[in-house]
Amino acid sequence: MLPVLNRDSWIPSVFADFFDTDFMPRTRATAPAINVKETDKAYTVELAAPGLKKDDFEVNVDADGNLHIKMESKAEHKDEDKKEHYLRREFAYSKYEQTLLLPDDVKKDSISARVDNGVLTVDLPKAEQAAKPAGRKIEIG
Repeated sequence: MLPVLNRDSWIPSVFADFFDTDFMPRTRATAPAINVKETDKAYTVELAAPGLKKDDFEVNVDADGNLHIKMESKAEHKDEDKKEHYLRREFAYSKYEQTLLLPDDVKKDSISARVDNGVLTVDLPKAEQAAKPAGRKIEIG
């Protein structure tokens, strides 16, 4: 039987014994899932962020017309019993940033965002397009 290489590691295997231990376990970071929907009148971006509040997000459009979504969450679990000392204390911190290139037909001054049930929803209304001129035949003179 041939050995199988572990391609999931982000560090060379020679360092695995040092970094991948009970004292310093390997972390697995994943980005939140994003859905993008399109209708005749708008695009909608949905970002899954369970447990986060409105204050944990920052959404803006830069000078180049790109949509920036930033998410940062800090959580600290504390015991209030002063007679005990900590043998283990858990802190949680997550940070995520995504830049989306917006299509030319988005009305950038009408973009809105909301957080509901752990989902950030960004509405990107489309600009009304002028009616295309009808084609015509050109006579050759």
